[in-house]
Amino acid sequence: MTTVLVCSGGGHLKQLSRLVPRMGLDDDLVWVTFETGLSQSLLAGQDVVFVDYTRPRDYAGVAKLSVKAEQLVRQRHVGRVISTGANLALSFLPSVLLRGREFHYIESAARADGPSATGKVMMRTPRVHRYAQYPWFDSRKWSHVGSVFDGFVPSDVGVARPLRRVVVTAGTTDSYGFRRLFERTASLLPASAEVLWQVGSSDVSGLGLRDPRATVPTEELAQAIAEADLVITHAGAGSALTALEAGHFPIMVPREASHGEHVDDHQQQVARELHKRGLALHVSVETLDADALLDAAGRRVEVVSNPPAFPLKGVRTQ
Repeated sequence: MTTVLVCSGGGHLKQLSRLVPRMGLDDDLVWVTFETGLSQSLLAGQDVVFVDYTRPRDYAGVAKLSVKAEQLVRQRHVGRVISTGANLALSFLPSVLLRGREFHYIESAARADGPSATGKVMMRTPRVHRYAQYPWFDSRKWSHVGSVFDGFVPSDVGVARPLRRVVVTAGTTDSYGFRRLFERTASLLPASAEVLWQVGSSDVSGLGLRDPRATVPTEELAQAIAEADLVITHAGAGSALTALEAGHFPIMVPREASHGEHVDDHQQQVARELHKRGLALHVSVETLDADALLDAAGRRVEVVSNPPAFPLKGVRTQ
């Protein structure tokens, strides 16, 4: 059987890549995602089909990609699709369900309070297996078998760190800026700190940042995070996972829809969840201060070597 792993880039891809080994699949795997530096690096050596990027809630783009999905499902003899969203998942629904194949949809860990727009469509679609990464979703319509964040625990070892190297990142989204994050951190970080500024599409003119960069190659960013004393990030699931994988206790500053920084306020949810788990510090732009920097720099996170299984309904495992 061929299983297609479908997801948008960034956090959706990071989540699925960490969850798949916990599923114990015994299938041929094909990835379908957007072509980015992250996907090229993370999926190197795997069977990957890259598709055109579509913006969040671009349903015309979803319809266009459904043609590509139909071709792939037919040509690869696909028996199962597994997706963490976002709208790219919708492109595969018609061709998969019309053939009576399995469709497994895992809601993003960024959605702690309820389903996303894609998740709401999945709730209304018969024969879709739905999984929430939080137990308080409607158990009649969603199964809870774990979270991508189950792979991390707070460390008992804390080490006070002078802020010599810092990474401040707004992730890889090219649809929304986050100038407020950079304006605030620029006023707090010591002048002597070596800072990697990944600003995405943010307008940072006039802030006096040294060498701000819209994008940073995945390997370079991972290396910078590994060597950093502190990571400050927007509250995207992908950025959070990258920091946690390096053992950091990141400061997470959610984007706010009221400032035009995202389509909605789901980043509040993921920041709140990680804060509750003791894996990150959740602050707003307004409450980010020097004490928060020192607090986060003195804490660490451990990667769980053998995280619990993430079993899918009716899927035979190795």
